[in-house]
Amino acid sequence: MEAEKLMIMDGREVRFSPGETILQVAQRQGIDIPTLCYLKNATPTGACRICLVEVEGARNLVPACAAPAAPNMVVRTESPRVVQARRTNIELLLSSGHHNCLVQDLGMDDWTDFQLKAMEPGEHRDICPAYGQCRLQDLAVRYQVKAARFKPAETECAIETVNPFIVRDFSRCILCGRCVQACNEIQVNRAISFGYRGVKSKIVAKGDRPLKDSDCVFCGECVQACPVGALVPKREMLGERVPQEARQVRTTCSYCGVGCQMYLHIHDNKVARVTGVEGVGPNDGSLCVKGRYGYDFINSPERLTKPLIREDGRFREASWDEALGLVSDRLGRIKAESGPDSVGVLTSARITNEENYVVQKFARAVIGTNNVDHCARL
Repeated sequence: MEAEKLMIMDGREVRFSPGETILQVAQRQGIDIPTLCYLKNATPTGACRICLVEVEGARNLVPACAAPAAPNMVVRTESPRVVQARRTNIELLLSSGHHNCLVQDLGMDDWTDFQLKAMEPGEHRDICPAYGQCRLQDLAVRYQVKAARFKPAETECAIETVNPFIVRDFSRCILCGRCVQACNEIQVNRAISFGYRGVKSKIVAKGDRPLKDSDCVFCGECVQACPVGALVPKREMLGERVPQEARQVRTTCSYCGVGCQMYLHIHDNKVARVTGVEGVGPNDGSLCVKGRYGYDFINSPERLTKPLIREDGRFREASWDEALGLVSDRLGRIKAESGPDSVGVLTSARITNEENYVVQKFARAVIGTNNVDHCARL
């Protein structure tokens, strides 16, 4: 029985479990089979044809993400035939729209002109906002695809910028389907799907309406799944791009009690982006609209930096000692006259988890009441 669960991959004898695909076995063994359309926990489609591998005895190359492992199967993941097929497919994808990320063939003068022109306004038509973070670009560099042999296909679809969170650039979409699967199978919102046919195919919301007029809840799962620059956070499209050297800090989202794990991407001591932590519960990389996009308040210039005391219906600035002294005196008087349960404490999701802990500790240990609530529960 044990012998039936063995296969050969790149000359190595590896073990597999029933139901595993060739790609899953390779990932577990540390063998890198590139892919663009594969999405963990979603149904494999083999749409991108990048994960093609050579299986001994098979007439054609097979997609590793969809082909099940079998006993005594012999697989080659980087044979000359496989590499050539991947290069051709990458060239086809580069010609499928407006992909201007590769500039290896440009001279220094051309490169300087390219950068200067890219700084001008115009919806980033001269440089992709995913430049440096694009999976298609990574694969083109890996397989030395410097320029497409095929004539680039033009798209008639305009860039959609009419919602406050996500920019949709259909000219950069490679129709890998990851966004559709992320929406329909991971988040189960079912807000987007494939629409039209042939060269007019594109990802559409219901009735081909903008996202703001659809069933989209702007969780951003599709943005996190997109391997290219077709779906981009709007603030990054407006120039607030996140550099690759941005530091990632893992934390827990405080907007509700689920405890979603998230990465804060920190640059210049500011939160530049938020992404979910994949492979970790309870959210496994998924976030809601608040968790993913509700962080502008952190660096807002409108935040209060000094205590305010209201007198005669108007606020005036005060020192911390004066403000804390006033609060202590008033709370102490209320507690003495009416008891600790006459006091209630309401805290906020827009302070840190540590500060929320201190608030409830103050309510229970100092005031002596369990009347503590949080705005995320309302």
